[in-house]
Amino acid sequence: MAKVAFLGLGVMGAPMAGHLVQAGHEVTVYNRTESRAKAWIAAYGGWMAHTPAEAAADQDFVMSCVGNDDDLRQVCIGENGAFAAMKEGAVFVDHTTVSAGVTREMYAAADENWISFIDAPVSGGQAGAERGQLVIMCGGDEGAYARAEPVITAYSKLCRRLGESGSGQLCKMVNQICIAGLVQALSEGLHFAQKAGLDPAAVIEVIGGGAAGSWQMANRYQTMLDDQYDHGFAVDWMRKDLRICLDAADEKGASLPVTALVDQFYKDVQKIGGGRWDTSSLLRRLNQTG
Repeated sequence: MAKVAFLGLGVMGAPMAGHLVQAGHEVTVYNRTESRAKAWIAAYGGWMAHTPAEAAADQDFVMSCVGNDDDLRQVCIGENGAFAAMKEGAVFVDHTTVSAGVTREMYAAADENWISFIDAPVSGGQAGAERGQLVIMCGGDEGAYARAEPVITAYSKLCRRLGESGSGQLCKMVNQICIAGLVQALSEGLHFAQKAGLDPAAVIEVIGGGAAGSWQMANRYQTMLDDQYDHGFAVDWMRKDLRICLDAADEKGASLPVTALVDQFYKDVQKIGGGRWDTSSLLRRLNQTG
């Protein structure tokens, strides 16, 4: 059993922290909106802190799952941030999808405080968090990762270190680049099937077991055909992630033409009020414009 703090109790963080309790760890939580922390305590037990520093004090591990670069800086090194309160040798594990730049900045700041920092973005969405079946991509020092991995397994089906600090975030960028293209291709395929007078569900049954098959096809085609987009990963979050990918591509001299195009398609979805729709809502955009 480890002493763990969890910072950020959104749709991902709350179930992840719950799995830590169920795995037998001693968990203290912090959330900027305290009502969420109180609701979590009512559901899982544990302790609630009023600041990141209070949550982090005397913990073996501090996990975070917040919104963006600025949110991560705030909980780490802002006023009442966690780093200054963490004991020497503790490990901070960040599950937020942020830039590799801020990750390396926090890694250096952690090192100055005699603690370790692991970047550990996740894939699997809200459903994966609730089932404890996330895929987690990590970067950071080998020793710190080795200590953190047994704790992370409480909510993961696969956890792997990809290299030094920032490697986890770079891997997550690859993940989002691939998803963007896959969802657009699936949307176009379903749109074409509808326009061609085919039964899209029958088409998917035929092609899903072949070379065109994918997780997106297996798990999203039916809700797309039903025009249901109130689940999964929101367009607003995807555009934040794709901006990180495109900025990194500029920095590294990589060409991402499809990703840049799909990012603009998601911008169209936002314009029609779909910022909180699931990323598979690219089909609705096609059906409204085509």
